[in-house]
Amino acid sequence: MDDNNDLFSAVVKTAQERQAAVDQPRAEAAVTPVAPPVKIAPIPAAKAQARAAPDSNGGYNAAQIQVLDGLEPVRRRPGMYIGGTDERAMHHLFAEVIDNSMDEAVAGHANFIDIELDENGYLSVTDNGRGIPVDPHPDPKQLGKSALEVIMTTLHAGGKFDSDVYETSGGLHGVGISVVNALSDHVEVEVARNRRLYRQRFSRGHPLGPIEDVGEVHNRRGTRVTFHPDPEIFGQGAKFDPARLFKMTRSKAYLFGGVEIRWNCAPSLLDPKDPTPDKAVFHFPGGLKDYLAASLGKDFQVTREMFAGKTEKTGGHGALEWAVAWYGGDGFVNSYCNTIPTGEGGTHEAGLRIALTRGLKAYAELTGNKRASIITTDDVMISSAAMLSVFIREPEFVGQTKDKLATVEAQRIVENAIRDPFDHWLAASPQEASKLLDWVVERADERVKRRQEKEVNRKSAVRKLRLPGKLADCSQTGALGAEIFIVEGDSAGGSAKQARDRATQAVLPLRGKILNVVSAGREKMTANQQIGDLIQALGCGTRSKYRDEDLRYDRVIIMTDADVDGAHIASLLITFFYQEMPELIRNGHLFLGVPPLYRIAQGGKVAYARDDAHKDELMRTLFTGKGKIEIGRFKGLGEMRADQLKETTMDRRKRTLLRVQIDEEWIEETRIAVDDLMGTKPEARFRFIQDRAAFVEELDI
Repeated sequence: MDDNNDLFSAVVKTAQERQAAVDQPRAEAAVTPVAPPVKIAPIPAAKAQARAAPDSNGGYNAAQIQVLDGLEPVRRRPGMYIGGTDERAMHHLFAEVIDNSMDEAVAGHANFIDIELDENGYLSVTDNGRGIPVDPHPDPKQLGKSALEVIMTTLHAGGKFDSDVYETSGGLHGVGISVVNALSDHVEVEVARNRRLYRQRFSRGHPLGPIEDVGEVHNRRGTRVTFHPDPEIFGQGAKFDPARLFKMTRSKAYLFGGVEIRWNCAPSLLDPKDPTPDKAVFHFPGGLKDYLAASLGKDFQVTREMFAGKTEKTGGHGALEWAVAWYGGDGFVNSYCNTIPTGEGGTHEAGLRIALTRGLKAYAELTGNKRASIITTDDVMISSAAMLSVFIREPEFVGQTKDKLATVEAQRIVENAIRDPFDHWLAASPQEASKLLDWVVERADERVKRRQEKEVNRKSAVRKLRLPGKLADCSQTGALGAEIFIVEGDSAGGSAKQARDRATQAVLPLRGKILNVVSAGREKMTANQQIGDLIQALGCGTRSKYRDEDLRYDRVIIMTDADVDGAHIASLLITFFYQEMPELIRNGHLFLGVPPLYRIAQGGKVAYARDDAHKDELMRTLFTGKGKIEIGRFKGLGEMRADQLKETTMDRRKRTLLRVQIDEEWIEETRIAVDDLMGTKPEARFRFIQDRAAFVEELDI
């Protein structure tokens, strides 16, 4: 509690002093020590005369050569150090400051970091690490300056050059915090070391005074950096985006599970429409696996479990952590080196790609899948979501902003660390591994097919739409309001074709029970004529190639017999859509028709019953008069006259449709149930039957 009170008092005092610094006249803040003049060796008289004489070089001579002192090069050319002066570059200042705190955490000297954005746009980063050294710097050139002042005001000054101080770090060139200082109109640094608190303020790269010994402090250690971006550099209206800072903060917590990061933002800065909170605490022991799971949310994933793991640093080799999943969206890789985001990738990403590709090809050879010989790295990664974090000594980056890792050794480190765990992961679950391999082979087939289509397109500019021969299409060309009925057998198809509205209703008859796509291999499914006809008729593609805007019908209606066989066929079709076109279900396009099982007549009164319970209800409520009651049971849709089928199942004014939906709250349970009941493991189905046998009251055989 005392620690909290001390910290609160320090924060209040710091805010008051900061406001006083803001209120100072600008001329006072701009006072800087005068640097000693640069000494130039005397020039021989003949050469001096030549230089003094007019020349033919447009006046370009020694007088035009400028020598920039201190941090002035940063202010003159900020793009060289932070990539520009736009919003992204301004937020890079925050990255430079928090990276220093993260280095302390990764090195084992800090376990929490506080981020605070106040209503005046000042951003503070506080850690409980060792604290920046404040003792006098021993270099004679820095006479009278503390180590803190040298670090804040000198390029290429820092503790990251000595690997004994930081085994791995994000800052390597000693320019990060000094660049922040150069490009901020106000900076305040507080350091708590050895139970004493020290403070120094800066403006635009220059100290506003010497370091101060504030006094004794208890239950506090580490560094607090508070800064405000200079409007002269970033523009008068430039300000930090809380949502962007929040994301950057959260991602850092995912990268190192041993640190807790606390987020605080002035509520007045938040957009009411933005979900960014004003307070949050981040601590993710699960690391990148948690990060990837949160990023994907409830998106369809090919395998039940993602491929994730980590290795510790041993024998001088780098440590790394990874998480990879294959899903129905576009692929991406988020990579980091020493907690620094490497948005443009680099050698560590190359090692990941090589390891995954070689591992899948080796598994294909082991299982005798010859079709996998065509897969490439792009086929493996095109629908993969990957997170990769490496920790290596003295990494080399392309540019000061560290967007791309260039360390050659990183590729070998990552490839060697991931290859064996990936082989074991594939071997541990053959069914899941086969699903993944089929998925990747399908991506390869699509790539080859696209290439072939391009070759055909070059030969023929006109392409005609090819539709299955058994499809009775509707005359309407647009998808809005159009329907397709998928029915079993030619006889049911014949009745449905007569009963339909030809303008808006299409009919596609299928022969018997379609293939179970969960238990069948990809090759077998691709060769199946009925599935091929269905995919061709819908026109929207499957899996990652699915495009809702290409769907030729607004409603896809499964219409099967109202018996056990019909229910089985419907379940196979639903499984097909769930596996191959989950977005079709999510977007509300899939329905079940509800044909009657009984026709009940009494005199001139006729009604249709869906099942036995409905029949009994009608007998109690509707057919209560005198006279003989005739009850007929339909053997199937093919036994119904066209007018009966239209009246009961296809007429929009009278029919009943059941929409097929995926409950997003039970997405994982749904996937497990489909795999267990429709997959290749009979023991899972047997267990399902055993668990529910006691609840069966009646069998329709």
